[in-house]
Amino acid sequence: MLWSFALRKLIKKGRLTVTDANGTTHHFGGSSALPSCAIRLHDRSLHYKLLLKPDLYFGEAYMDKTLTIEQGDIRELMTLFCTNIATMPKMAWEPIEQHLSPLLSRLQQMNPLQKSKENVAHHYDLSERLYRLFLDKDMQYSCAYFETPQDSLEQAQYNKKAHIAAKLRLQPGMKVLDIGCGWGGMAIFLAKQFGVEVIGITLSEEQYRIAVGRASAEGLSDKVKFELRDYRDVTGQYDRIVSVGMFEHVGLPHYKAFFKRIESLLTDDGIALIHSIGRMDGPGTTPPWLRKYIFPGGYAPALSEVLPHIEHGGLFAGDIEILHLHYAETLKAWHQRFVQNRLEISTIYDERFCRMWEFFLLGAEMDFRYLGTMVFQIQLVKNIRAIPMTRDYMYTDADAY
Repeated sequence: MLWSFALRKLIKKGRLTVTDANGTTHHFGGSSALPSCAIRLHDRSLHYKLLLKPDLYFGEAYMDKTLTIEQGDIRELMTLFCTNIATMPKMAWEPIEQHLSPLLSRLQQMNPLQKSKENVAHHYDLSERLYRLFLDKDMQYSCAYFETPQDSLEQAQYNKKAHIAAKLRLQPGMKVLDIGCGWGGMAIFLAKQFGVEVIGITLSEEQYRIAVGRASAEGLSDKVKFELRDYRDVTGQYDRIVSVGMFEHVGLPHYKAFFKRIESLLTDDGIALIHSIGRMDGPGTTPPWLRKYIFPGGYAPALSEVLPHIEHGGLFAGDIEILHLHYAETLKAWHQRFVQNRLEISTIYDERFCRMWEFFLLGAEMDFRYLGTMVFQIQLVKNIRAIPMTRDYMYTDADAY
């Protein structure tokens, strides 16, 4: 079987046993470097589907239980696969794929306003209860910042907000725009800690509803406003602009417009901070399973795809920081909380949904641990004199909060 030949080429570390849909058992690998895993295929169509498009059909088979794990668990199985994929030599056809990837990405990421709203609703308008069961108390749904391995998720998410605030160099009375404000945690933090006025925008009706309620409960409705608005429709001038975990939803065809909008909204001595997932290995495409079930229209770009639009958009990159394993640890903490609350989550949705989200959280963690996914923070200015000559302030200021 061709799939058996492919697995024999792939699995060099650890051991994998596969019982196919005909009841025949196959063994791969032999190294004891990783835990041994065993899976069973219950559908004969998987014999060719997993060969033709494993990055779609593996996740679907796990969701639908046409692939079951008989030894080990889903974390060990994903670790086994991703560790081997990370050390697999480049294939002869990969240069062709690299040339086609930008074209495919553009076609997949055409996100006009109505499409953007639909894509946002697909993921972010899910039950508030779901997110509260695995996120931190502030509902930060982006990469945390672990200053020490002992940091709790709550502490690491606070660290992230403080680290970003330090890069913004906020002063009381400043006007701040939060693009893709989530459930309002960052906007509320900035207003409380620094006395700034914040306008947060989102396309998610659920996030908007919750954010407005949170600001009211904190007595900050005069300082923090939220709007159901797309970044393309924002006008005015802002001393500071922050966007955390939203840029992944912009789409390659819209980068020029995005940074032109940032430039037009930012005051001459203003500072913006973009925090986004990215890829270390150059342009690519969003995996089909992730695009279909989790983030339609989403894409984590390479810096080489982002920087040209900054350079041509009237902006300077004042600082670029790469966060490597911070998101892996964040996702690990989310998955642990998801598993702890799995029974309750299954009453909100169903078992298939739980398996889908377990696959999503674990798969994303593996991407950050083994497959070259990272987070970048780009500080943007129109006037390079708006920021100090050294970056020490990013840490001394953050420590003061």
